[in-house]
Amino acid sequence: MATILIPVPDNDCDVTEVAVPWALLTRAGHRVVFATEAGAVARADPLLLTGVIFGKLGAEPEAKTFYHRLEASDEWRHPLRWADLDVTVFDGVVLPGGHAPGMRQYLGSDVLQAKVAAFWELGRPVGAICHGVLVLARARCADGRSPLYGRRTTCLPGYMERAAYLTTAWMRGRYYRTYPKYVEREVREALASPDDFVRGPRELSHRGTDTDDRHAFVVEDGNYVSARWPGDAYLFAKRFMARLTP
Repeated sequence: MATILIPVPDNDCDVTEVAVPWALLTRAGHRVVFATEAGAVARADPLLLTGVIFGKLGAEPEAKTFYHRLEASDEWRHPLRWADLDVTVFDGVVLPGGHAPGMRQYLGSDVLQAKVAAFWELGRPVGAICHGVLVLARARCADGRSPLYGRRTTCLPGYMERAAYLTTAWMRGRYYRTYPKYVEREVREALASPDDFVRGPRELSHRGTDTDDRHAFVVEDGNYVSARWPGDAYLFAKRFMARLTP
């Protein structure tokens, strides 16, 4: 079976976007390896476990159950260091998202971007969801361009990011605005053509599940799979797994 790398920040990764791919990958018999900047044990965004406002807007119950199982796993408790990664030993890379301030450590790391770009050059499967697409947008391949240049992709759409911010700013401030520039805008700037960005159907509430993909959306381009938000996590994981070498 395949060995999959999932890099994460020390704090504030998205509960669903980490735990659901881990759960589906390990259920299928694949090995998952986590990595943090200095090998510290990561912690997901706590508000996604308790609820962002009055117990609402957090992760779904099944995703939280998966995350609590993940916390007890050996792979979560013994992450590698980004700088020590030998990307050639991995069969695939999954780049999860998250929006709280701790994500900047991961989204802005030159070390991690270089490792991801090196893995991309191998031509093996890469999956990125939500803010995780920014890691690819900011990385640079040997030609000086983002790995996304010439590829079709989605990411967290601007309307989703804006709606989450406007709904919660009165209580959480800029919690949903990781950077002044919207994720969609930065990702678009890394592409070869405006037509390479695919926003997908408009959605603000319905989520895909393990058994129902009707409300989920992903974009597939060769070895690359991208998705918009936690509501796409199950379908995202399934489509990523379909690209792994048996």
